[in-house]
Amino acid sequence: MVVAVEAASLRRLRPRNSRPAWRPHGDLLERAQQTAIFKRGNVEIWRGDALRFYPAWTSPTVIISDGPYGVSGFPGDPPTAEHLPEIYEPHIEAWGHAALPSTTLWFWNTELGWATVHPTLVKHGWEYRSCHIWNKGSGHVAGNANTKTLRKFPVITEVCVQYVRMVTLPAPGAPRPLALREWLRHEWARTGLPFSKTNEACGVRNAATRKYFTKDHLWYFPPAEAFEQLARYANRHGHRIGRPYFSIDGNRSVTGQEWDSLRAKFECRFGVHNVWNEPPVRNGERIKSGPRAVHLNQKPLSLVKLAIEVSSDPGDVVWEPFGGMCTGALAALQTQRSCFAAERVPEFFDLACDRLATSDG
Repeated sequence: MVVAVEAASLRRLRPRNSRPAWRPHGDLLERAQQTAIFKRGNVEIWRGDALRFYPAWTSPTVIISDGPYGVSGFPGDPPTAEHLPEIYEPHIEAWGHAALPSTTLWFWNTELGWATVHPTLVKHGWEYRSCHIWNKGSGHVAGNANTKTLRKFPVITEVCVQYVRMVTLPAPGAPRPLALREWLRHEWARTGLPFSKTNEACGVRNAATRKYFTKDHLWYFPPAEAFEQLARYANRHGHRIGRPYFSIDGNRSVTGQEWDSLRAKFECRFGVHNVWNEPPVRNGERIKSGPRAVHLNQKPLSLVKLAIEVSSDPGDVVWEPFGGMCTGALAALQTQRSCFAAERVPEFFDLACDRLATSDG
């Protein structure tokens, strides 16, 4: 599902800080009220299948998906990746309905698992942004080195793939809502002004035509200030009959703040790239029952915190639909975000709650 923003939806461009007005009703409401929920601050872990809970959760700015891999890694994980799309599709569809234009999805999986699910993500309006490789290091080879039988190199990686929402806007005279880059060009074309004038509007030599209005893969999303300069110039010098330009309700132009909220948040730290060199979880961070690791797919807290911090601000909402040890919930707590997590395996739920209760906030 693509996020089609209409005039009446402008108020939804900013994340909500309170529960949605719509609540589960009937049988679903009764079941939700009976759900075990552990709370610490603005972080909650719900026991059960996240599909039951999405309607009661506040819209997310970040979704951390660390669900089935198709490797029989935990209860409910199928033995192969073949059926992953049908497992994920109801979740992906629900995420699309709940997401804001500013929402980022971080999809953890094996390379094959991600490749198998990718078409389903695109089908429901999620746009690929980047693939991040978790390199666990050569020390991870020990249990994965029977190359004579497996006939392949030892695997020491997983992927965490970044997706954002596909956003469209209504455009006068266009046969359909347009993606942001198309909409920007369409609105300027309506003014009757040559595209060379976009540089004058922004006070630049050639950045507007080379970046903001290019048709190729080098397109840049205009920052709020540049967008407002374009709108002011267009409404001052463009054809009178088409005003206001850069509007989605026909009454006023979109503000710079509203325009900026139409894309996912992202702020890259210096020196960080798409290969994450981090050893597997071990020592005090690994949750164990005696000498045995409880959950083989537990993620490093540092990597989950990285994903949350670069794509949201303090106070924003994080979803963790497949909680496991609820590393996303803990990362949200430690970075001053709100969080809704779900875990349906009772043993995992109890351990995740203990982890959240005893960890530093």
